[in-house]
Amino acid sequence: MVCKGIGTATISKMFLAGAQNLEAKKEWINELNVFPVPDGDTGTNMSMTILSAAREVAALKDPSMKDLCKAISSGSLRGARGNSGVILSQLFRGFTKGIQDHEEVNVAILAEAFQRAVETAYKAVMKPKEGTILTVAKGGADKAMELWQDGVTDLDEFFSKIIEHEEYVLSRTPEMLPVLKEAGVVDSGGQGLVVVLRGAYDAFLGKEIDYEAIKPSAGVSSFKPSAQGEADIKFGYCTEFIIMLEHEASLQEENQLKAYLETIGDSIVCVADDDIIKVHVHTNHPGQVFEKALTFGSLSNMKVDNMRLEHQEKLFKESEMQAASAKQEMPHKDVGFISVSAGEGLDRIFKELGVDYMIEGGQTMNPSTEDMLEAIEQVNADTIFIFPNNKNIILAANQAQALTEDKKIIVVPTKTIPQGITSIINYIPEMTPEENERTMLEEMEHVKTGQITYAVRDTSIDGKEIHQGDYMGIGDHGILSVSQDMSDTVLTMLSEMIDDSTELVSVYYGSDVKEEEANAMKARIEERFPSCDCELQFGGQPVYYYIVSAE
Repeated sequence: MVCKGIGTATISKMFLAGAQNLEAKKEWINELNVFPVPDGDTGTNMSMTILSAAREVAALKDPSMKDLCKAISSGSLRGARGNSGVILSQLFRGFTKGIQDHEEVNVAILAEAFQRAVETAYKAVMKPKEGTILTVAKGGADKAMELWQDGVTDLDEFFSKIIEHEEYVLSRTPEMLPVLKEAGVVDSGGQGLVVVLRGAYDAFLGKEIDYEAIKPSAGVSSFKPSAQGEADIKFGYCTEFIIMLEHEASLQEENQLKAYLETIGDSIVCVADDDIIKVHVHTNHPGQVFEKALTFGSLSNMKVDNMRLEHQEKLFKESEMQAASAKQEMPHKDVGFISVSAGEGLDRIFKELGVDYMIEGGQTMNPSTEDMLEAIEQVNADTIFIFPNNKNIILAANQAQALTEDKKIIVVPTKTIPQGITSIINYIPEMTPEENERTMLEEMEHVKTGQITYAVRDTSIDGKEIHQGDYMGIGDHGILSVSQDMSDTVLTMLSEMIDDSTELVSVYYGSDVKEEEANAMKARIEERFPSCDCELQFGGQPVYYYIVSAE
């Protein structure tokens, strides 16, 4: 029996509807965070990841299935933020590989694609943990294969039963991860995946969808710039297109095209991905750009905007020119450093330690793979060490590492700011990058980190009853202290961190703590732990009143 299928247009609508549904429900998903801290970001990370791809999809005009799949895969890959976002991007990457060679897909093709999605995502995670988005995705893929083998050909039945089964698997995640059960929540990443599929299914059924969040101009006020503002624009046409090659793009071809574009424009982005090259350039001669591009292959998705009529484009160009200028001023180095940081005080500390480029982010805002790639582009060094300083940023850094071909990238998997500081301090120029990496990995393990914040809801976790507004001391492996008094929370947390081998306690106070309050806290720590040296520094980080390390 031949299975009835759906084409590119339907797949595109389903993807966009899934993105819109996730964006609409991201705050609800954020609230499923296990720890009741004011920085739940799973929904935000997943939404920003899928919207990065959705906006590329929305810009396509009558695409082929291969073009659509490329936009979904590449867009989500570069826009991926946080562990949940990276895993979602890998699910899309595997799924699109499974359908890209078909202009129409049916149950058989989709079942295989679901399996490929899960296989790709599991490979991207070094230590997959069950009870997460991976488990929910695997449950859906297994159900898809079961339905196909049972002879199901109706796509309505196929999609509805997959979602129904994924919701069942999601409901079981608290039984797989005790921490979820104790907090009384299901896995937030798994919930996000179900929300995407629910939105996609609505589009399949023909329901009316509001795609407001996917419009490229969403959230941006537009107005006509002044005559002076227009005159400041050196290159007036934003030119974008895709070159379709007859073979896989080589680095030589990519560099050759970049070299030509630099002679007639700026703000150049030239990215090769398998058998296509995606080009963006600001120029005064779009025709010359197209003529040159035609020598490499056929063109598609051509788009030219007059930036002198769009203030948004003016701001974009100025930002890129500043970034390019900063790069030109940076001398070449053998080794460079990139660190994720959050707070002006922490930025200053990292700069004093020799970090070349700071990526703004951390617990409250995870930078994307694209942010990492832009940072790598700015650092003029042959070897670059990246310090994510947050466990939810490591996967995005690894993804950027895999996408970088012209520089050696070493991701030091630092999970906290103190681990990052310790790793950089232990860098020795006379050692090889590999030797330094081993030293950093060893030294960061000797650092214990604690962070003080407040609870946003009542819950029970790690055997502790927590009430909204309580102060919490969160250690490397869970909540160490809870109290209605800030000082008690800090001191109790430190008593769990400090042992006979501890020599130094470092305290970084946040943007919501006054200097005199921080000095008073330092005095209490010195009185309580007289055998340890205590150093106090301004961090300026949001959300966390104190970041404390013991080593």
